Amino acid sequence: MSTAAAPSPFPGERVSSYDITARQDSDYYAVFGDIPAADRAAWDRAKAYVDEVAPQMTEAWDRAEYPLAAARRMGEMDLVVDGVQHPSLTSLSPLAAGLVNMEISRGDGSLGTILAVQGGLALRTLALFGSSAQQERWLTALADGSVLGSFALTEPDHGSDSVSLETVARRDGDAWVIRGAKKWIGNGASGGITFVWARVEDEAADEHGAVRCFLVEQDAPGYTGTVIRGKASLRAIHQAHIVLDDVHVPLDAVLPGTKSFKDASTVLYATRSGVAWSALGHATACYEASLAYATQRVQFGKPLAKFQMVQERLTHMLEDLTAMQLYCRRMADLETAGDLRPTQASLAKFHNTRAARRIASTARDLLGGNGILLENGVMQHMADIEAIHTYEGTESVQALLLGRDITGMSAFA
Repeated sequence: MSTAAAPSPFPGERVSSYDITARQDSDYYAVFGDIPAADRAAWDRAKAYVDEVAPQMTEAWDRAEYPLAAARRMGEMDLVVDGVQHPSLTSLSPLAAGLVNMEISRGDGSLGTILAVQGGLALRTLALFGSSAQQERWLTALADGSVLGSFALTEPDHGSDSVSLETVARRDGDAWVIRGAKKWIGNGASGGITFVWARVEDEAADEHGAVRCFLVEQDAPGYTGTVIRGKASLRAIHQAHIVLDDVHVPLDAVLPGTKSFKDASTVLYATRSGVAWSALGHATACYEASLAYATQRVQFGKPLAKFQMVQERLTHMLEDLTAMQLYCRRMADLETAGDLRPTQASLAKFHNTRAARRIASTARDLLGGNGILLENGVMQHMADIEAIHTYEGTESVQALLLGRDITGMSAFA
């Protein structure tokens, strides 16, 4: 795929009283000091994308507007593949994919979620389970951002217990008919395509009760995607409440590789590591903002950085940040070797979103009253961290997955 730069549709830049966007030396243990050239090139491309697009995202976040041009630009710069392996896609190592995720989330949380939805969920689902015909038609379009994709599993009454999904698909002649509802679906009202997970309802068929995935074009009759309003997190990407009112799709709309709920879990396990990297990006931004602010803000005749309490807070933040980096680097190494277990990704997600919350809270406090201003970045990251702390498996669900793994006993209801 081409990585040539196109003219930027995002003129202008964020204005702030403090130079908190300057990249600080936040890699204290040089965790990323030995990045291979190919991985660093992908990371540099992500940095260029963030420098180009992120300055406009604060205004979009404030207005709760979804800048679709930013999503498509990510595809144009070949940044949404998320390590998905396919002959038609640019190959990224787990480390490169993680660094891209980290850098994009460092720039803006909504951008990080666009990557998670478009690449981590939609593109990965198609690449893993789609037919050759489905992939030929849609894979490149998802990767280059010309078509926006969504992953519809969560329902209004089934979040953490998504295995209990109630959306059903039944055979009707030469079509599948899908009925049900989904909620919190990123890109679900973007005019693109949605990968809908539904339970087969056909008592005469062997697959009755099986969970399968269907590729649904969002302009299909009976498909209604309504943007969820009133969000206080990830405000610059739209999530949708989807109603599927007897949506007819052809028989070949089912992804042949999907046979059970375990296939949906395969996608979620793969994206769980991405959330750990995303949390690291958010935390890095908050730490860098705090360090820059502390060295520039003068109170009582000297920079904040000269106060003992401020230095101690910065040290606590760096402690958490370094641990997050070590988790991510080791996780990438395990994945590269083919040894990463799903619960290891769960532990990284569990640790990193919790640590990111601590760092963001400290950063907000360190910036004082200026910490609540969007122009200083911290408050926006703090709010967005709340969303990634929950999605792809809540803290409690991760704890139960890990508890089952280490004890051999399940505490799930």
